[in-house]
Amino acid sequence: MWAMNSCFECGYLYASTARHDIAPTLSALAQSYANRLAASSDDVLRSHLLPQTWSALEYACHVRDVLTVQDERIQLALTEDEPTLAPMGRDELVQQRQYNAQQPGTVAEAITAAAAGLAVSLERLSDSDWRRTAVYSWPNQSIRTLEWIGRHTVHEMRHHLMDFDRNTERAASESR
Repeated sequence: MWAMNSCFECGYLYASTARHDIAPTLSALAQSYANRLAASSDDVLRSHLLPQTWSALEYACHVRDVLTVQDERIQLALTEDEPTLAPMGRDELVQQRQYNAQQPGTVAEAITAAAAGLAVSLERLSDSDWRRTAVYSWPNQSIRTLEWIGRHTVHEMRHHLMDFDRNTERAASESR
């Protein structure tokens, strides 16, 4: 499903996003989430139609947290030489933070703010900063550049927007 620089499921190719396009792409994707969260009904956003699959709202909350964690990781890699980045505990956070009980409007605002913050961090990187490395734990432990982390964040947002859309389309069709 996922290779080092591409995703077979959503079709994202890491090389397709130029370094200078990472920050604006994150901001544009954040707006897409905000628009979709505003346009979908509460029951559609919170529905679980497939076992082992998050609701659309849970995907949105995950993306919000990914943006925050990636910004923290970038800051760490700027201050430490090749730090080992701790896993974010993605599956545990769904329950711990009660993603499906959160308010969609608040989540939309948080995604937009987190994307803007990460975009600012990325826009401030020098050429040598983009090449700084960290030990990334997912899907296996590998040394990654900040440029890869930026592109991976674009992938996370794009991929989960696809998941979000699948869920809302399925939930909307089942409620008709």
